[in-house]
Amino acid sequence: MMAVNPMNSASVLAAFGALGVLVVIFAESGLLVFGFFLPGDTLLFPAGVLCAGSADQPPRLALWQVLLCAAVGAVAGGQVGYLIGRHGGRALLARTSSRRVKAAAARAEDLLARYGQGKALVIGRFVPLLRTVLHPVAGVLGVPVRTFTLWQTVGGLLWSQTLVLAGYTLGASVPHVEDYLLPLVAVVVVLSLLPLLLEARRARRERRRESR
Repeated sequence: MMAVNPMNSASVLAAFGALGVLVVIFAESGLLVFGFFLPGDTLLFPAGVLCAGSADQPPRLALWQVLLCAAVGAVAGGQVGYLIGRHGGRALLARTSSRRVKAAAARAEDLLARYGQGKALVIGRFVPLLRTVLHPVAGVLGVPVRTFTLWQTVGGLLWSQTLVLAGYTLGASVPHVEDYLLPLVAVVVVLSLLPLLLEARRARRERRRESR
């Protein structure tokens, strides 16, 4: 029996294909502490690459299935995360001992206050770690259900479909690109962390201005 590492995108895709995308993206989009450690960007992009065939090799995944599973996982996971936040999320966040989770929750609250509910829910989808806690935090803060559902759906679809299609486009245009999946995943990780680095830089600048 093949062992599956849920934190490794290659392992998930090899074992479960598009269904693995649905389950992992669902968990990563809203299951708070557990989803915090699962791949998101680094699962969707390689899944898109594997949907592209070549002259000597057919696609290993069906593009429509991956797009559908990614969309369902992102939207349904976000909605469940919101419900978790509304019904006990504050106590769950208070009990966790993870500094990373608490720091991400504080950033999520700041994002909602700074940009407003709709814009924050869309932007937050593209920021690793933050998107997992953003939906429960929105529930804790009492964001209206209709507002949350609309904008988290917009954000979830933009994020999930863009990454899958980006991987598919690259896979279809560059021969044997699947041989370089590990370096590509590393690039995706670096790019996905840029928003966090820019936000940290902005926060340092604000603190310096306030201290003057």
